[in-house]
Parts: sequence; structure tokens; C-alpha cells
Amino acid sequence: MPPEYRIYLDVCCWNRPFDDFSQERIRLEAEAVLLIYKNFRLGIWMLLSSDIVEAELRKTPDRQRLELLMAALAIAKSKIKLDDTIKKRAAILVELGFKPFDATHIASAEAANADVFLTTDDRLLRNAQRHLGNLRTSVQNPVYWLIAINQNEEGSENEDRY
Repeated sequence: MPPEYRIYLDVCCWNRPFDDFSQERIRLEAEAVLLIYKNFRLGIWMLLSSDIVEAELRKTPDRQRLELLMAALAIAKSKIKLDDTIKKRAAILVELGFKPFDATHIASAEAANADVFLTTDDRLLRNAQRHLGNLRTSVQNPVYWLIAINQNEEGSENEDRY
């Protein structure tokens, strides 16, 4: 059985399965998010949520989509409350160039001891790459993260055979 990963999904990941699949990248990211979500439902991986995820999702104008997103989010095993520690950490991240919502998501993921914060936002990913030494959690694209996890698990299985 694979290890239980503690995963925090950015709001763009939550919305990716609703996007236009005519672009390959969007389709691949949506499939990756859905596979990750399947592992949450199966109890293999742990979904982490936060007040900021809920607040941002509640801005979704499409009521049907909002209901689906909130129902999906309901399986989260942990919900991080926005507190002064997270606000202070987010302020530090904003000074590094992260947008306020992104900074608060990262600070929340850090507070939850997430193994990974997944996002499809290229600008956020580039900024996280520039500030690796200042972040306390890994920030990755869901497609690339899944590939790396599968390679690690396959490598472990092969090592066990020999």
C-alpha cells in the first residue's frame, strides 16, 4: 500500500476538472486531480483543507459547480483555521512576491504539515521554485507530482523483489 500523503489542493486544482479539455495540458491536469481525489475517497491519501480554500471556492458564480466543489471538499480529513500565525506567515510570503491568496494557501498548507501543495498555476509554481529555501512544504503541479510518486513506488517495488 502506498504511503499516506497529506495533500493540500489549490483552488485552481479543484476547478480543473470543470475546464475546457480541448487543450492537452488541461485534460492531463484534470485527470491527475481526479486520480488524486480518488485516492482521497479511498482513504489512501489525506485531503487537507482550510478556511481560505472554502472562502475562495465560495466565490464560484456557478451554483451547481459550487455545490459539487463543496461536496467534494467535505471529505477533507483536516481543515486549517485561519489564525494569526497563518496570517503572519502569509504576510512574509507576500513580501517574497506571492499573491495574498496564494500566500495564505501556502501558509495554511505549511501549518497543516502538508507533504505537498498542488497547483496548476504556473506563476505560483515559478515563484515557489525561486523561493524553495523559504517554503516549508513542496509546491508542485499535480501531473508531475503523480509521475514522481509513481516512479518512487515502482522503484520501491523493484527493490523489494531483489
